[in-house]
Amino acid sequence: MNTSIKRTAVSLVLILTTAVAALNVSAASRPDAVSNKPSLAPMLEGVTPAVVNIYTTQVAQAPRELRYFNREDLNREDLRRYFEDNEGGSPQASPGRSVRATGSGVIVDAENGYIITNHHVIADASTIKVSLKDGREFEAKLLGSDANTDVALLQIEAKDLQALQFADVEKVRVGDYVLAIGNPFGIGQTVTSGIVSALGRGGLNRENYEDFIQTDAAINMGNSGGALIDIEGRLVGMNTAIISGNGSNAGIGFAVPADMISIVMGHLARDGEMRRGQLGVQIQDLTSAMESVLATGAGKGALVTNVMPDSAAEAAGIQSADVIVGLNGNDIGSGRELRNAIGLLGVNKEIQLALYRDGRKQSVNAVIGGAQSSTPRVEQDKGRDLSDPAFAGAALRSLDLDSLSAKTTGTDTAVVVEQVAQGSPAYLAGLRPGDIIYEVNREGIKNLREFNEKIIDDSNVTALSILRENRRMLVILS
Repeated sequence: MNTSIKRTAVSLVLILTTAVAALNVSAASRPDAVSNKPSLAPMLEGVTPAVVNIYTTQVAQAPRELRYFNREDLNREDLRRYFEDNEGGSPQASPGRSVRATGSGVIVDAENGYIITNHHVIADASTIKVSLKDGREFEAKLLGSDANTDVALLQIEAKDLQALQFADVEKVRVGDYVLAIGNPFGIGQTVTSGIVSALGRGGLNRENYEDFIQTDAAINMGNSGGALIDIEGRLVGMNTAIISGNGSNAGIGFAVPADMISIVMGHLARDGEMRRGQLGVQIQDLTSAMESVLATGAGKGALVTNVMPDSAAEAAGIQSADVIVGLNGNDIGSGRELRNAIGLLGVNKEIQLALYRDGRKQSVNAVIGGAQSSTPRVEQDKGRDLSDPAFAGAALRSLDLDSLSAKTTGTDTAVVVEQVAQGSPAYLAGLRPGDIIYEVNREGIKNLREFNEKIIDDSNVTALSILRENRRMLVILS
């Protein structure tokens, strides 16, 4: 093929690609009445009145800075929410003085005047004002707020409001066109466009319940609490955070998905708070390396490393080393998925869990506990990058064959942890003084010599079965 033919072919491909892209957009948009060209303007005219500007005042406690997640900070344990509480306000206000901050919100119920925004937008606010696109302003009432999902519910008394409908998040796919609407830097309502870059993002803050939609639509400070919509004008999520090297948009933004918002909003409207259900287990993701060692048969899921006393899990008969793979017919592929699902359920809800135990799949029924019970919340183990030196800081010895503790393991022999230096690798791995180690990678050990032989094999993961205060637990070293 000569050069001119090649150039012609490339030009035809580019023209065809551009035409297909234009058709994709125009298929969900209407021709503009003036230019008769594909445009999202007609859809946005009916949507933007539902996105509001929020202005708060609060008393400054101390000088503070606006914060965001820096790319270099992603592996630190002291990560903070990307947008600080006084987003858009004065970062150096003197203690005791009033600080004004800006954010965004979305009207989701026109009849009741319900508006959703981020918890961090209204946290510690003494006054909250809502400004509509038509220029009207209202004092907002805070109905409830939940820091762990970063969702807050406001209410205003107003007529002729426009509300957004919720999208079916289950049908949202990577590559779908989305638009972000908010009040960046307090300059006024702004619309930016992009695509869904990823789904199910989490792990950015281990204390929170995260299932973020990631987008490259421009999101900046002041956009928090604003709408992320699809090209049909339905609410896909609420813009919440960015990753950036300098605080400005870098094309990596996150939104709380609409289905999570809907659940939390129901709790806040009814109870004024999020009353989370609790199962009472410690969990971590089952990786392929763990599966090769433990041979659970599950492949993936939430590996139970500890069952709390007097918890819903204990009452249901859940055991350490179980792998939970389903909840009420829905697949569970990770510890985060289980934590999110349980945390969004109400107290006293009956659930059915699918799990693998000793290579066999089975189901158990449980009744979710509450925060006021002795049941601790579902926690996900942080995990550590450890190898043989992980046991530095721990003193181990073979357990006397006549020891009562050894007999309780059911193996007659075991290894006991005598001392663990606080902050040492062994301590961070989860070992504590008095722990009795009776299995390594699900194989029994007779003494310290056998323990040492088994932990220096080629496995990337070491699973220790331990007995602590007569309770069986699993400690994973990876």
